[in-house]
Amino acid sequence: MSRRRYEITDFEWSIIQPLLPNKPRGKPRVDDRKVLNGIFWRLRTGAPWADIPECYGPPTTCYNRFVRWRKLGVWDRIYEAISAAYEGDLQMIDSSAIRVHQHGANAKKGGPKTAVGDEPDPRCMGRSRGGLTTKIHALVDAKGRPVALKLTPGQAHDGRSAFDMLDRLGEGDILLADSAYDSNALRQAIEERGAWACIKPMPGRLDPPAFSAFLYRHRNLVERFFNKLKHFRAVATRYEKYADNYLALVKLAAVRIWLRSYESVS
Repeated sequence: MSRRRYEITDFEWSIIQPLLPNKPRGKPRVDDRKVLNGIFWRLRTGAPWADIPECYGPPTTCYNRFVRWRKLGVWDRIYEAISAAYEGDLQMIDSSAIRVHQHGANAKKGGPKTAVGDEPDPRCMGRSRGGLTTKIHALVDAKGRPVALKLTPGQAHDGRSAFDMLDRLGEGDILLADSAYDSNALRQAIEERGAWACIKPMPGRLDPPAFSAFLYRHRNLVERFFNKLKHFRAVATRYEKYADNYLALVKLAAVRIWLRSYESVS
């Protein structure tokens, strides 16, 4: 039978399969590839979990496997392993606000403080000009592939949200960013890593730092990444109530983008 739309290819499966948990003792679980195809189908279409086609197994199995492996850190490990081959000489950072669907906005507030914001709210949602939104922050490499991803409430300031996304900047690397990231503190943090900040200065700066308009032209790579990311409708509109589940979907979409870049040159 031919491969259905949105299903992972044999090449993609050959990379993902070794990164999955070993089969546990006891009752065999539903075929991993079939369940993954169900999760990717839902990720690409944005349909409710309950509408996953029967050919991928029970929808509850797909959802429960997705949540269980998210809690076990499986999706994080797959994303980190696949993105380890990034090209870091030139990196770009930006963010994109995602509208929260009404079905995702009715989770209960409260809970412990999270690493994605200062609010004691595990939903990671905030009010901005677009209404209730979540902001995806992305650092991409020289080929526009995601190196680091995080979420904040929609009203979060881009520059202040960037400090914990610089771990993969190294000696001699260059970071491109628009004027929303223009601050002396961020420039100093980048310089301390031995990298150079090619950040467009804010208008009216009395003593603008060095800036290369030639290099800055490559910043559109991060915007192209967001365009690819939003092909996945479960990312383009946030239906998930909690930030952990939504970030896991963002990383799964990023994994697919990485795998396609590998496949295109194989």
